[in-house]
Amino acid sequence: MTSYEWFRWITFPLMTVHLQTVRQHIKYLVKKSSSFQKTIKILDVGGRKSPYTIGVPANITLLDVPQESGVKADLQLGFTTSILETIKKKRSNITDVVIEDMTKSTLPDASYDAVVSIEVIEHVPEDEMFIKNIAKVIKPGGWVYLTTPNGDFIKNEGPNKNPDHVRHYTKAQLEALLKKYFDQVTVSYAVKTGKYRVWSLKSLKTKNIISITKTLLGTLVNKYQSKAMKNQAHGTAHLVAIAYRKK
Repeated sequence: MTSYEWFRWITFPLMTVHLQTVRQHIKYLVKKSSSFQKTIKILDVGGRKSPYTIGVPANITLLDVPQESGVKADLQLGFTTSILETIKKKRSNITDVVIEDMTKSTLPDASYDAVVSIEVIEHVPEDEMFIKNIAKVIKPGGWVYLTTPNGDFIKNEGPNKNPDHVRHYTKAQLEALLKKYFDQVTVSYAVKTGKYRVWSLKSLKTKNIISITKTLLGTLVNKYQSKAMKNQAHGTAHLVAIAYRKK
């Protein structure tokens, strides 16, 4: 591991509950998969800097679109030259970087053991082609892990509408889409909403002790609040989906 990866590993318990939850799930899935082979290959779709797969014992390929001007640049979505150079220096488990749109994928069929895609599908207009192409690149018996905003509770409308979100899925909608291309699908809810989650999302890159304390308190309380929320549609921020291809 690089010094950057060690630092991130040490500070992960201070990060948002969503990030902690995703890493815990991915590490469990990788450990479960790695019992049959030494190192699995994971495609991280839309990962960009991909904090979710830092230090994960797998060979990671990052795939994302190039960052364009306008909304994508404003929201810091996609790859830039500087991001690519930074990734190469700081990450030890990145084996390849692919710059393309997953809905127009040129990757070989059955070329990865797993795919992760965190808070990405809500940005994709052609969501069915996106999932279809993800399923194609996964080997038989492999899995996809993805998260997206919880459309059963968080509506993308009104003054707080995210201009780059095409849709927010309900649990039923996401399950129906995944079941078209995967044989075993599980979708659950995650991360309690509310003021403590909002506090936890504030940056720790500040010298203001009060602000840092508030952020850390928010994370601690939100982590406690978020236990046993996987069946709670009301008051949760994310959907978490795990889907398997038939062996």
